[in-house]
Amino acid sequence: MKRLLLAFLMTVAWTAASTTYAAAVTVVPEGNRNTVQPKVPGASVRRTRAGRTTFDDKYEKIRDLLATDKKLIGKIRSAASAYGFDPIHIVGAIVGEHTYNVDAYDRLQTYYIKAAAYAGNSFRFGYDDESIKDFLDRPQFAKCSTGLDSYRLWTCRENVWEDAFRGRKVDGKAFPDNRFSAVFFQPFYAGQTFGLGQLNPLTAMMFSDTVARVSGYPKLDENKASEVYDAIMDPDKSLAYMAANIRRSIDDYKTIANVDISRNPGITATLYNTGGSAQRAAALRARGGLPEENYYGWLVNDKIAELKSLF
Repeated sequence: MKRLLLAFLMTVAWTAASTTYAAAVTVVPEGNRNTVQPKVPGASVRRTRAGRTTFDDKYEKIRDLLATDKKLIGKIRSAASAYGFDPIHIVGAIVGEHTYNVDAYDRLQTYYIKAAAYAGNSFRFGYDDESIKDFLDRPQFAKCSTGLDSYRLWTCRENVWEDAFRGRKVDGKAFPDNRFSAVFFQPFYAGQTFGLGQLNPLTAMMFSDTVARVSGYPKLDENKASEVYDAIMDPDKSLAYMAANIRRSIDDYKTIANVDISRNPGITATLYNTGGSAQRAAALRARGGLPEENYYGWLVNDKIAELKSLF
């Protein structure tokens, strides 16, 4: 009898604790917190002017591509369903990337053609004459070598880069004052993001374990650069990496800041643009209040009715 009573009391306590936790989660409502769009960065403005186009034109182009490609919309639905959130979040990220960062191709098939072209090439990740393999064999990275999933592994390596190498001279070799992804993972040219989701190779490798588990794609290997580019250029695969990225942002904000951003695609689009969801969630928890959208997420929320109509 005492055991039954104890079990009952524990169940009541657990239920009460769960209810308290659920009540503590703040749901971010739909819409923008800012009444006017935050300033668009100069680099995006210059890139758009150089292409002799406008943000409005680029938005309309990607919107029309999505509206006329039901096959793509179906793929977006499937990817979002596999990772457990509304597909409007993936649409928001695609719209933001192709409005402010790149121009959309005329049809989805063009992305597949570009992916095949990249996958057929032979190249490697590295800096100067040092491959990524040799670089990661340096003793500074020893603490990142065991027991970590791909997200924590590459986050650890990125932190080591920031703390020990960025802008420093190490063992007689000077390293640029730039991001890890920019220095070691751009074997072609200054642009670092590719494909439908405009992913960079480092981001894809961070989500390799998640995508392998949920979507069944092979894990990525930094020593096989062409396979990494195939993953981020191929639309089918890139949607899985986009979804894993968005899922991580939603989870980070709920677990770290007790804030549910799953109903505001402008916030998830902002985080897709900026990265660093864990750090930003921690900063939000420290200051309180609601997260705010940047210029990129603001557009998504401003156009939300139009974008929802795609489904």
